Amino acid sequence: MQHAEAGKPLIKFNHCKKCIYSFSVPRCCPLCRQDMGSRRLEEAPVSIANPFTNGHQEKCSFLLRPTQGTFLREYDGRSDLHVGITNTNGVVYNYTAHGVQRDEAGWEQSVSIPLLQPGMFGLRDQWDKYLEDFSTTGAWLPHRYEEDHHNCYSYTLTFINRILTTEGREQLDKNEFTEKYVVPRTRTASKYIALYRAAAEHGFYAVDHPDEETSPPPGGALC
Repeated sequence: MQHAEAGKPLIKFNHCKKCIYSFSVPRCCPLCRQDMGSRRLEEAPVSIANPFTNGHQEKCSFLLRPTQGTFLREYDGRSDLHVGITNTNGVVYNYTAHGVQRDEAGWEQSVSIPLLQPGMFGLRDQWDKYLEDFSTTGAWLPHRYEEDHHNCYSYTLTFINRILTTEGREQLDKNEFTEKYVVPRTRTASKYIALYRAAAEHGFYAVDHPDEETSPPPGGALC
């Protein structure tokens, strides 16, 4: 894959009765080599929404990224994923075999799920204290870490449920949280990765009837 394309927006335009994805609109169609010419408004190129975000710019959010590398370059669909929660300054709290980490870098390409509804100023004002107090409890000491049963996901979901309880809301089990909030976004991310890599490798990618669910799924925050 052409790494020089990393970070460029993915664009979709129509020609030859196909939808063509690339990083720019060429003067000539890459399929028929004819001049693109002027197009009707409905045929105008559109930018495909990038499902990944700089996690350090997200406040009070659940983040997900590959444990190694990035989604667009290295992720193969089977690699391990790592999760964390941001405070109001974009510091990512996450649990590893070394205990709770407070990362100020490294989450620049993440899937993000907001955890607070707009206007929840009271909870937002207490968020950093809740997160720090939670993270300093004995449950998250390094020796307690277990890769399969007491890990980064356990840490984030336990904190989320602590917040839900504070708000008088019903707690979520792992399967419910994953299916309702994580899976829709990872599906969107997977589709975007496939389009992005194909366009990066060949210069463009053409399909007859694309599944265009490549924008982040709608929906409010969890709490």
